[in-house]
Amino acid sequence: MRELVIATNNLKKFREMHALLQVLEEEGIAVKSLRDFPPYPEPEEDGDDYLSNALTKARAAVAHTGRVCIADDSGLEVEYLGGKPGVHSKRFAGEDTPWEVKIAKLLELLDGVPQEQRGARFNSVVAISTPWDAEYILRDTCRGWIYWEPRGEHGFGYDPVFYLPELGCTMAELPMERKNRISHRAKTLSAAIPLLRWVFGQRGGDFVP
Repeated sequence: MRELVIATNNLKKFREMHALLQVLEEEGIAVKSLRDFPPYPEPEEDGDDYLSNALTKARAAVAHTGRVCIADDSGLEVEYLGGKPGVHSKRFAGEDTPWEVKIAKLLELLDGVPQEQRGARFNSVVAISTPWDAEYILRDTCRGWIYWEPRGEHGFGYDPVFYLPELGCTMAELPMERKNRISHRAKTLSAAIPLLRWVFGQRGGDFVP
């Protein structure tokens, strides 16, 4: 049973990750969603770092599905704010507040701060967990700075204010196929593809623990 489950209930994140990982389907590895295994009890992401949260999500998905699972935990770190919101990016300005509110809060904290002090980076940690207890970790980053106002209609999260100086636009102004060549998550998932080929090859497609 050659199936890989993307461990997220965030539809936009799933689509982004699936677009990067679907190349595996050409090799007979089905890339599945948690929606294919209902009902899924969402684990609490209460770790103090990206690695803990990524592993929590991947392990919970393996326990629920019995499949090889891949999870990402990402966050925005702003230099002027001492690395905040960081691992708490999703809960910044309130757990259930819309992204527009979180972005507005971020811009408020950076009001009057000059460009040279608005440096930021997106971090991505990807965890791959298996039913036979092997686990693999990948990390990468994408650097830019926080723009003065939201721009762009693509992506999600803080993409509308994450400015990429080498491209002259925010992450949200890039279509998905372009974003999926340069983003933090694109880097970790691209590195995960040959690793996943090896993982599935080692087990010969038999994933019964």
